[in-house]
Formats: sequence, C-alpha cells, structure tokens
Amino acid sequence: MEPELTLESGLAPVLDELKTLEDLYHAAFADATLADFDRLVAPGFWETGATGRRYSRAFARQVLAQRPGRPDPASWQTDEHHLQRVGEDVWLLTYRLHQPGRVTRRTTLWRREGARWQAVYHQGTVVAG
Repeated sequence: MEPELTLESGLAPVLDELKTLEDLYHAAFADATLADFDRLVAPGFWETGATGRRYSRAFARQVLAQRPGRPDPASWQTDEHHLQRVGEDVWLLTYRLHQPGRVTRRTTLWRREGARWQAVYHQGTVVAG
C-alpha cells in the first residue's frame, strides 16, 4: 500500500484552481475550447505519452482539435490529487485518471506568471487500477 500524501499548508486553494485548469487543458470541461488550450499551454510545452513517446504542443493541440466531443463526465474520473510546490512559481500536480479500459497516473508541471497559469509539461503513465 502506498503512503498517503499530505498537502502542504495553504495549497488547497491552488490545488482547486489547478484541478479546474487541468480539465480545461484536457478539454474534459464541457465549455473547454481551443482558445483555453492556447492560453493554458506554454509555447515550449511537451508531454510524454503512456507509450514513452514524446509529443509536442502542436501535436497535443491537433489531437484536441480532432476530438469528436468532450469526454463523458462519467468516463473521465480523477482522484488522488496532490500538489507540490517545486520552485518559486512552479507547481507539480499529480492525480489518477480513470477512463474506460485504463487507469493512468498523470503529472502536469504548471508555471504561474502573475495571475496567469501555464502547463509546461505533462505525462501519463498507465497503471493497474
């Protein structure tokens, strides 16, 4: 059994904000748009997929643009959220994502510049339930 992660004092509001932004970034939020992606994803963004392959920002945006619709909320469930501050303006958000046929652990590195958040890196790793 994995040890329970505790949230550093004062990070609960930041965690709540980033959970919402994460859904916009993935277009899991009903009103998510490509404009949200453009605003939330840094120009130098890249991600490592479950296969270990590296994907560019342009590729991630293209996949989002080609989705036929938003994920069904019943098929897009997240839990085990954790947030850790890793630099002055950088936070590491981790969580587990349950989708039909697979469970992944997700990691997004978020940078805050003033009041603006941007994702700079993302990774998804397939795990057993």
